[in-house]
Amino acid sequence: MPTIARTMDDIAGEEIGADAAPVTARLAVTVRVYNRIEDVEPIWRALSQGGLESPGQSFDFIRLWVINRQIAQADQRYVVGEVDGVPVALLPLHRKSVHGVRLYTWFPGAHAGCYAPLVDVPHLNALGPTGRAALWQAMIGALKGADLVYLRSMPDRIGDIEGLFDELGDALTVETLYRAQFESWEQCDREQRSRSRRKHDRQQGDRLAALGDVGFETVRDPAEAHAVLDTMFAQRSARFRAQGIRDIFVCDNITGFYHAALEPGSGLNVRLHVLRLDGEIVAARYNIVVGDRMFCLISSMSDCGHIQFGSPGKQCLLRVMQTVFDDGIAFFDMGAGFTDEKRHWCNVQVPLRQHYVPLSPLGVLAMSTHRNFQRLRAWAKNNAAVKSGLRSLNQLRDRLLARRKSDQL
Repeated sequence: MPTIARTMDDIAGEEIGADAAPVTARLAVTVRVYNRIEDVEPIWRALSQGGLESPGQSFDFIRLWVINRQIAQADQRYVVGEVDGVPVALLPLHRKSVHGVRLYTWFPGAHAGCYAPLVDVPHLNALGPTGRAALWQAMIGALKGADLVYLRSMPDRIGDIEGLFDELGDALTVETLYRAQFESWEQCDREQRSRSRRKHDRQQGDRLAALGDVGFETVRDPAEAHAVLDTMFAQRSARFRAQGIRDIFVCDNITGFYHAALEPGSGLNVRLHVLRLDGEIVAARYNIVVGDRMFCLISSMSDCGHIQFGSPGKQCLLRVMQTVFDDGIAFFDMGAGFTDEKRHWCNVQVPLRQHYVPLSPLGVLAMSTHRNFQRLRAWAKNNAAVKSGLRSLNQLRDRLLARRKSDQL
């Protein structure tokens, strides 16, 4: 376990320059790097007490991910930054190679809405820009054997405090995170639903009810939950095929992780919301609850055109909104990317940024290339013609890969 002990003034003077604001107190910065997640559990859980922005910050979520994905100990890094002997920040990172570039990045990739270092918010905020820059500099400086640190989907604020991560590398804002934050269903209903919206929801509900007996429930029994999840993945796969989108759950063999999270020993509080029509699942949502916060990771609905006439996905979400805030949830995180359901229900928007810290000349090149790709991707998302063309290319690619696999058999 390598340890680096340096003063904040020393680092600030070396890396930030003479024009930087002076550090008012001479603080000792210590960085410790671990390869076993169990070694940082006490620090991780202590830093989690202030609340988490994502399941991707949850100790139990990442521990299960490491075990289920069989990530080698040599490729795990848990970087702890201390100030005057007090842990202030923890970076849990996975070392991997992508297209020949060695990266340190978040463990779950695109499987959570956002990520951030685990931090003592008041302490980190009190350090000020120069102190934070020095802390991040020391923590990143302890990482070896890679070309780039790539920290995707980081919020530009924690709670009401902005700028805590401004000094952590080069940042590019590319996405928005959507949340619904209300004290009760009554407040949510009053603030988010107009008279016409209520009428529209009622009409959709009537159309669905005309098709059969509608039921909504929260599934808690593990055996039943596994069957629900199998149905969810089947519905997601059908939707991915129809949209010409790569099925990340099946192609990357991730389904086992979500099943493992349902087990009582996982340490995770999974909440499955299910809408049924005549007993059959027509829509479902897979959420993880951390404290008083709920995060939706997967949603699905039937691909049957007859059933979609009753908008089962929207009806399922309506029932979720009618129950969760009166059941102790303070905010419901619906993830990144704009959709109709987020427009209807979410009253909080948080900009998300990609953070880059190159560690080698190849890392500098990779950062520049990826930043340009992110800008192009954001532009394409807002261009219907480009989206259609890319979808056709993806469908062609999938057909060619399927044909190649068939020929090999």
